[in-house]
Amino acid sequence: MSEFLVSPGDHDAFTHAVHGVDHTGAPVDLRVPIERPLTLFLNGQEIVTMMTIGDHPDCLAVGYLTNQNMLSAADEITAIDVDLEIDVVVVRTREKTDHEEKLRKKTLTSGCAQGTAFGNLMERFERITLDDAAILRTSWLCALSKKINTHPSIYLTAGSVHGVVLCEEDRPLVYMEDVGRHNAIDKIAGWMRLNGVSPRGKTIFTTGRLTSEMVIKCVQMEISILVSRNGFTAWGVQLAQQAGLTLIGRAKGRRFIAVSGAHRIRFDADPAEAQQDPMTFERRAMAKGG
Repeated sequence: MSEFLVSPGDHDAFTHAVHGVDHTGAPVDLRVPIERPLTLFLNGQEIVTMMTIGDHPDCLAVGYLTNQNMLSAADEITAIDVDLEIDVVVVRTREKTDHEEKLRKKTLTSGCAQGTAFGNLMERFERITLDDAAILRTSWLCALSKKINTHPSIYLTAGSVHGVVLCEEDRPLVYMEDVGRHNAIDKIAGWMRLNGVSPRGKTIFTTGRLTSEMVIKCVQMEISILVSRNGFTAWGVQLAQQAGLTLIGRAKGRRFIAVSGAHRIRFDADPAEAQQDPMTFERRAMAKGG
């Protein structure tokens, strides 16, 4: 039985066949991710139009609003209305929120596709204390890398998307993908809120760069450990160190680099003996034409 509670969507439903030629002039058939707009409303207020592959619009909407601090823990969600014929999702709450003031802040971050209003992301950041009892065993990290790298996904089929996986110990639980890494982590945040899942003991594993935005969102979700196959930005590292977040990058098989929060890591796997997936995400994607 698969350990994943949620797996990437139907590859055919969220990708499109295209035809081209390669560097030799030979014809090439490949699949590429579908990108579509989704306009988010909070009650009667239009908030943002996001570019997304289109799966889990309810999780994306709730996660975006939560990570933007437009929905607090006290705000009761009464309905989520999704109409994909007109590409709209409406989140309804019992009481009116204070999102109007938040919409005045318009500094965009470096996220892929639709950016994020940066001012809102920092409102809670400095007040959050992450769980110092959380740990990550290197044996868990090796197992997670192998399970995630080999699990069927849109990335392996078509490339050109980012994946974010919610994990617990050596178990990958929820795997979300999208054209922007910020969308994928927002889907995780929305899924956790809608399903009442605690951040305690959880790890985020992502395929994308560890930017300031990814660090801030992970901290706001109160998850203490963030891992990526990719590298870091300077501000991402600085914010991780400020928050006490365990930040691990370039994680491929038995190899990784931790630049913050190394006190949570338990080095229980022998690097010389640890299993390493023989083909990385990038090489798989190239083999698929992504």
